[in-house]
Amino acid sequence: MNFRFILLVITVFLIFGGLVFNLYDLQIEKGSFYSARASSQYRLSGLLEARRGIIYFTDKNGNLTQVALNKPYPIVYAVPGEIGDKYETSEILAEILKLDSNFLKKKFSREASKFELLAIKLTGEEFKKIKEADLSGVYIDSREFRFYPLESLAAHILGFVGQSSKDDEIKGRYGIEAYFNESLKGKSGHIQEREIIEPLNGTDLNLTIDRNIQAQAEEVLLRTIEKNNAEGGTVIIQEPSTGKILAFANQPSFNPNHYSESNIENFLNPGVQSLYEPGSVFKVLTIAAGMDVGKLSPDTRYYDAGSITLNGKTIKNYKDKIYGSVTMTEVIENSINTGAVFAAKTGGHKNFYNYLVKFGFEGKTGIPLPGEVKSRLNTLTDDYREINYATAAFGQGVAVTPIALINAISAIANNGVLMKPSLLSDSKPQVIRRVIRSETADEVTKMMSSAVFKAEVARINNYNIAGKTGTAQIPDLKLGGYKEEFIHTFVGFAPATDPKFTVLVKIDRPAFGTAAVTVVPAFRELAQFILNYYNIPPDNLTAAK
Repeated sequence: MNFRFILLVITVFLIFGGLVFNLYDLQIEKGSFYSARASSQYRLSGLLEARRGIIYFTDKNGNLTQVALNKPYPIVYAVPGEIGDKYETSEILAEILKLDSNFLKKKFSREASKFELLAIKLTGEEFKKIKEADLSGVYIDSREFRFYPLESLAAHILGFVGQSSKDDEIKGRYGIEAYFNESLKGKSGHIQEREIIEPLNGTDLNLTIDRNIQAQAEEVLLRTIEKNNAEGGTVIIQEPSTGKILAFANQPSFNPNHYSESNIENFLNPGVQSLYEPGSVFKVLTIAAGMDVGKLSPDTRYYDAGSITLNGKTIKNYKDKIYGSVTMTEVIENSINTGAVFAAKTGGHKNFYNYLVKFGFEGKTGIPLPGEVKSRLNTLTDDYREINYATAAFGQGVAVTPIALINAISAIANNGVLMKPSLLSDSKPQVIRRVIRSETADEVTKMMSSAVFKAEVARINNYNIAGKTGTAQIPDLKLGGYKEEFIHTFVGFAPATDPKFTVLVKIDRPAFGTAAVTVVPAFRELAQFILNYYNIPPDNLTAAK
């Protein structure tokens, strides 16, 4: 009996010892393994993933439209330690997923990893082939990714969420998705000492972009580009009193749901990331500067002989026209190059440069979009020559971004006050500075309105419309001088007596015509749409029809 008792004690001790050893092995030796595996499985199930914030457009009534949201898609991932033949597995997956096999082999070499994401948003065909391949260590699951229900609408503003050729991290790329990535993505949860730390969801964003105005802007822009056989273009629509951007369209564009199918250069936003010489739109700013320092008035006269030679170079008017004695108002109405040269010199070159800086052309506008570049005025500072100031007076030899240009013109519409461009509907309007006196802004607005009225192309019955065209030659960066290629711009605002919106329309390298016949009709169509959309009352019932 004693023998049986001793045997029983030994057996119990061995069983207990085995349990203790197994418990030690699970909790201490392999604790990190199972913790990582559990964390991976929780992450896959979505329990540890933060929900990315939703992006909305806001219309005139405050109604919200989802434009970037989260939707479940199939994914394929691997647990490298469970893969048998890594070479064969990588070759099979490379063919199915159209991936570099070396990329897959590198992922499979991470033996300690319990989760290696291989591909997202699987197509039905890819899903089927991976299932049929039945590869050990390779799994298909679902995970939420970004979905853009309006497809290419405002693609440059939104950007997209995805991977890049430089890294496989899934994050905001370009546009709002990149600029506000940290607040949108939230903070993922994790497992800490067997305790689940809950994720912190991302912040939703309400944009100032109005879907209806945006859609109209994109339609008009695309039609204008096609009609004039242009390479691309930009439309920006801004509320001058607040700086809010109501629409921002670029062509060529892309579909953020299928960004991999587009050329990478299409992802850049030329409205904030590309410089161009604006041409005669600048004449408005040149004369505004001279008037604000008291050197010019709308009635100041200048005698135009058709050309002027400075530093050995001759400046002429469009089609070599000679206008004789003209006022500054007529300089704007007829877009006289030599008149702009006179205005810059009379106002003072130093004053002219200082006002361009005040209008915002020396720094960035601060619009909340990634990659904004500064306008370039270096020809006025690095190499002082009178010819440089002369050409800058009518918008050649200096380079600006479209967003900086519309923001400057909006300052005139806003009684001379420059605002910071805004894309978030809940942000308060931010004043940058007063650029010109309200009296100057009013006089320049009347001059711009007179130009539109007499040119007729942009005129809208019963409304005062203020605007200016620009037909600028494109510089030849290789050979110097200018090419026989042009960029056409029109910037205007309405109603001129109480501006509610400013519109910039720009197209690149049209096959023919001037801005008056290419982009001005596009402006008129957009202005008419916005006047009707907001039900803005007429400000000139006595205007001739």
